[in-house]
Formats: sequence, C-alpha cells, structure tokens
Amino acid sequence: MLRRLYDWTMSLASGRHAPAALGAVSFAESSFFPIPPDILLIPMVIARRSKAFAYATLCTVTSVLGGAAGYAIGAFLFLQVAEPILAFYGYLDKFETFRGNFNDYGAWIVFIAGVTPFPYKVITIASGATGLSLPVFMVASVLARGLRFFAVAGLLYLFGPPIRTFIEQRLGLMFTIFVIGLVGGFALLRFL
Repeated sequence: MLRRLYDWTMSLASGRHAPAALGAVSFAESSFFPIPPDILLIPMVIARRSKAFAYATLCTVTSVLGGAAGYAIGAFLFLQVAEPILAFYGYLDKFETFRGNFNDYGAWIVFIAGVTPFPYKVITIASGATGLSLPVFMVASVLARGLRFFAVAGLLYLFGPPIRTFIEQRLGLMFTIFVIGLVGGFALLRFL
C-alpha cells in the first residue's frame, strides 16, 4: 500500500497541476494549514530535477504571501480567527507572555520559525497580533523561507538520483521517520 501511495504521489508531482497545488499548499501552510509544502516540494523536485529552483521560488513566493495573510489575520482578526487557531495548536495560554517579548526579537523569531519545522503560521499570526513591523516581518520571511525551500531544492537537485533510490529502497523507513517527525513537531509545539 505504501508503495502505491508513493507511486501516486510521484505521478501527481510530475502532473500539470502540481505547481498550482504546491503554491496553494505553501500559501495555506503559512497562515492556517497544518501540512508543510515539503510534502509536495520533495517529490516534485525528485520527479523533475530541472525545475528544482523554479519550485523553490514558487514555494518561497507563495509562502511569504501566505505569511502576509497570517500577519493580516493576527492584525485584523485576532479575536475571531487567530485565537481559535492559536488555541488549536495549544499556544493561546503562552501568547500573552510571548507578546511581551516578541517585538524585541521579532525578526529573529520569524527567521528561525521560517527555516525550522516550527509551525510558521503561529509566528505569522503572532507577528500581526503583536504589531511587529511589517517590513521587518516581510524581509525576515523572504530570507527564511527562501533559505529553507532553496536548501531543500538544492540538495535534491545535487543529489537527486541517489536520494530517489535511497527513498524508494527504504520507503517504509522514510515513512516512519516522517510520521515520527510530524508527530514530534506537534508534541514539541505543545511543550513550547
């Protein structure tokens, strides 16, 4: 079953609608969606290595635009939209403490969240809710998201065939590692 799912994902990743799906997921993940765009970016780059940097650019642009939407949610819809999203991720209780220190280190917080598995949407919403300077937010977002997506695409571009072979030969192990990482990321978020 896992092999069929992998083959389906690879065929989807090389399909004509894959870039639109990648852009949509990347945008949504930066403001409200829990699934990172890497789930599509990685198989898309493996399927079409020659488009690695175009896909990284698409991910970066749509992620930063999604981050701006998250910022707007925090700035204009905090009570109606942001509080329930932060509560869903278990972050609402700590938000008041976080708000006090956020603007002092806001650019670094946005940058670190943008390159790590930490849910970037929490930071985009917090940036708007705390009134972090929009230009500071945008510059940190472009640098962080660009670094993240271009690093992934670049590594896959450079080492594509061996990585694809490695993944295909160890599909069960890779799936297990992914699930552990995903669950661990959400568990870590609960303790932060």
